[in-house]
Amino acid sequence: MNSGQTLKKPPYGMISILFVGAFVAFLNNTLLNVALPTIMKDFDITYSKVQWLATGYMLVSGILVPASAFFVTRFKNRHLFIAAMSVFTIGTVMAGFAPNFSTLLAGRMVQAAGAASMSPLLMNVMLISFPKEKRGAAMGIFGLVMISAPAIGPTLSGYIVEHHDWRMLFQMIIPFAVISLLFGIWKLENVMETRKVHLDFPSVLLSTIAFGGILYGFATAGDKGWSSPWVYGTISVGFLALIIFIFKQLRMDQPLLELRIYKYPMFALGSAISVIVSMAMFSGMILTPAYVQSIRGIDPFKAGLMMLPGALAMGIMSPITGKLFDKFGPRILAIIGLTITTIATFGLAKLELDSSYTFIVSMYTIRMFGMSMVMMPIMTNGLNQLPQMMNPHGTAINNTLQQVAGAIGSAVMVTIMNNRTKAKAEELIAEAKANAAQSGVAPTPEQMQQMQDQITQNALLEGITHSFLIAAGVTVLALVLAFFLKRVKIESSAASMDLKKTTK
Repeated sequence: MNSGQTLKKPPYGMISILFVGAFVAFLNNTLLNVALPTIMKDFDITYSKVQWLATGYMLVSGILVPASAFFVTRFKNRHLFIAAMSVFTIGTVMAGFAPNFSTLLAGRMVQAAGAASMSPLLMNVMLISFPKEKRGAAMGIFGLVMISAPAIGPTLSGYIVEHHDWRMLFQMIIPFAVISLLFGIWKLENVMETRKVHLDFPSVLLSTIAFGGILYGFATAGDKGWSSPWVYGTISVGFLALIIFIFKQLRMDQPLLELRIYKYPMFALGSAISVIVSMAMFSGMILTPAYVQSIRGIDPFKAGLMMLPGALAMGIMSPITGKLFDKFGPRILAIIGLTITTIATFGLAKLELDSSYTFIVSMYTIRMFGMSMVMMPIMTNGLNQLPQMMNPHGTAINNTLQQVAGAIGSAVMVTIMNNRTKAKAEELIAEAKANAAQSGVAPTPEQMQQMQDQITQNALLEGITHSFLIAAGVTVLALVLAFFLKRVKIESSAASMDLKKTTK
């Protein structure tokens, strides 16, 4: 099989094995979101520190995914899957029996190192397994894993945290990871073409400094503040390394990431929209549990259960969206989906201290329903415009940007929430002192405690709703860009184009 061909018959057995591995890996992206407050209390650490279990996972993925194009091109898919799943399993065992926070964080990092190749590997197998006119439905099934697995995480996490020790979140994953690994050893075949390509270590170093510096800077801003030299210093170094990395890739014959594929307009536009939507989606997955647990005082299981309808909506819609994409193209789906997402996000920005259970579930579900109509259509449309041999680079770039955008979006929204909460708390404290001075009556200790709790609740609510308002504005930007989407015509797509003409 050459790089421009698809398989005569899709390897459904192999795809099923890859699906299980990818599902387990994706599930770990959000599995700890609801459990973070419990882990924070267990280890007696701050929220900014425990947040690293979520952002650190995306940080490692964001660093390693750029190299996935090299791994997918250079190594046989069977060997790559076995190695990745083995590393992931080791990390899961470390986290599942972690005696302290450092070991838990290290286990999460090892997990991420193994999971980094899962999505690019599965996506590339899918791309060569189905012709372009049928990719929408096939990638819709892939979207079922990519979107629904992270969405199911909070519900599953809530149940386990309430009824078991949080370590069970990892321990229950171990048998699934081992079974997936054993089936991979037993059944996987090599269906993708490999070729000898050179791994440029300076490029790997630059991408590590670039994405690692940017992600680390944004992730620590919530704790250290934007004025900290450590924050703006690492972000500045990261962006400088990124600029050097981009120029280096554009001058290389065999780059780590083939950035020249951004000459294909629908891939570039789809990539931009995907980044914006990822920022909004992952930030919402952190802000919502923070509201329902910290403000409403809802127990972890019910907090996770509130997100289950959204997960089910995304799971049901992903295959349907894929078929609709094959029929109507990406623009109408993206416009409708982003309109729904924007309206629902504005709805979450109107949360109150006593917002009803039904309102919270409805807004979150509608928001996830809208997002299910966006991600896979725009990504598939963009990849359809690329030559087949560039698929590994297209998937690597998309996955890298999603990880980076998700981590940055989460970190920025948490930072905005913290800053707004702090400012509102100071404002409310000043008002309370002024009222006390005016009345001339000193409050009792019980009244002081009650007043302090009320101020904390109102300030945190202000921080969360303000962050959702910013997220809504971000989705409006994606909606505007969606109007410029065009369906890639199969017969005139880049599959028939000479890549050399575009790279010189």
